[in-house]
Amino acid sequence: MGGREGLLTHLETGATTVCRAWAIDRADGVQFCFTDHDGDLQFDGMVFKANSGLTARALQQSTGLSVDNTEALGALSGLAITESDILAGRFDGATLRSWQVNWANPSDRMLQFRGSLGEVTRAAGAFQAELRGLAEALNHPNGRSFQTACAAVLGDASCGFDPARPGYSEELTVTEVKDQRLLRLPALAADRWYEKGRLRVLTGAAKGAIGIIKNDRIDASGRLVELWQQIGGGLTPGDRVRLEAGCDKRAETCRLKFNNFNNFRGFPHIPGEDWLAAYPTSTSLNDGGSLSR
Repeated sequence: MGGREGLLTHLETGATTVCRAWAIDRADGVQFCFTDHDGDLQFDGMVFKANSGLTARALQQSTGLSVDNTEALGALSGLAITESDILAGRFDGATLRSWQVNWANPSDRMLQFRGSLGEVTRAAGAFQAELRGLAEALNHPNGRSFQTACAAVLGDASCGFDPARPGYSEELTVTEVKDQRLLRLPALAADRWYEKGRLRVLTGAAKGAIGIIKNDRIDASGRLVELWQQIGGGLTPGDRVRLEAGCDKRAETCRLKFNNFNNFRGFPHIPGEDWLAAYPTSTSLNDGGSLSR
């Protein structure tokens, strides 16, 4: 029989041999498979490792559009989920599937949960991960916003600009790191060219980590880049990084810096808040034009 029906038949016997199995797929293509059984399991071409220290709390599921949610607890291990990977954000947004499995006959199983990892915290050699169901995506705002600034993210489908093109990105070697947030680099591009842009780590222990650039300044010692948050994973001098030009989402920047005004996703001429307080007067020109003249 197998599958869901086989598992239900097995549960009806009263003497069960069931366990849980999890598969985590990161955005970089790395997959981790765990089980809370005392022996490895194998199905669908995946090997679920035992003794991983991974356990799960009760799963809350409901009908309708409510978000299914639960949590997973586990031990940080050099062979599986490591603290450096969590700090580097490699598990952010990873997809997760959870099965209930008859370990005596793994073909008798049922997929109980499918979703993504939410907030991941760590302490005392262990981690705790929030698991979010598929309905979580319905909590995200959709549609366009009427605002002066551009609503697109530089490089996304609506923007259409490739920030990796020559002149808008460059690969550099880090010469100095302070507090994993201040980086000293060679000064090649113009001052503040990469401000509000992205920094991608290409080599070293923090490979794959991404930071958002807060400040980009050139001084007598070269280029000083300040990030909004620390780079997790351990960035060190000698690591290679790629800087991508920043966008402040203004119409002038889109037109003059990126020559991409045709894809500008803002409304630069929309009236501001001052317009709400404006009123016509008998001493002003009332020809239907702007009241702020």
